[in-house]
Amino acid sequence: MKPTRFETAIALIDKANSEDINTYKVADIDYPKELLYSQRMTRKLLQFEPNASKALQIAARAQHICRWKIARDEYPMDRVGYLKWRETLKRMHGDLTADILKKVGFDDQFIDRVKAIILKKLIKKNEESQTLEDTICLVFLDYYFEEFAEKHSDEKVIDILKKTWVKMSNKGHEAALKIPFSEKSLALVKQAIS
Repeated sequence: MKPTRFETAIALIDKANSEDINTYKVADIDYPKELLYSQRMTRKLLQFEPNASKALQIAARAQHICRWKIARDEYPMDRVGYLKWRETLKRMHGDLTADILKKVGFDDQFIDRVKAIILKKLIKKNEESQTLEDTICLVFLDYYFEEFAEKHSDEKVIDILKKTWVKMSNKGHEAALKIPFSEKSLALVKQAIS
C-alpha cells in the first residue's frame, strides 16, 4: 500500500531531523536531538489532543525541523538577540516544512495553515496555535524540565516556569499538573504558579 501524503510528509520531516549532529542520550542510546524532540512532540500532542488535525500533527512534528542549522551564538547573547534568533528559527521551520508539503502534493491553503501554526500566529485566539504552544510547554515540563532545573538557580527556574505557565491554556495547566514531577520540581512548580 502506498503511503499517504501525510505519512510521506512525516517521514521527510523525520529524515531531515535525523541529520541532527547533536545527540540526546536516553537509556544509554544516543538519538539525533531534534528527531527525538519531534517524536516526543507527536506523542505528547496525541495524548493531549487525540483528535488533532493533520495540519496540527505536521506542525508539531516539524516545530524544530533542522533547528541546529542556525546556532544561538550567531546572534547577540542578550534577550533581544535571543528573540531575533527564535523568530529566524520559526521562519526557517515554516519554510522547510512548506517545501516538504509542496513536494508531497499538499495545496497552498493547507500549507499556509501549517505554517501559521508553526509561526504560532494568533496564539490564545487560534485553537491550533494554542494547542501547539501547550504541547511545546508539556514536552518541556515532562522531558526536559528536571535536567534544566538541575543546571540553574531556583530563581531562574521559577521565572521560566512563570513564563511557561502564562503561555498555556487552562487545559494545558491541567495536563501539566498531572506530570509525575520529582518532589523538588513539584515544589518549584507550585511556587511559580501560586
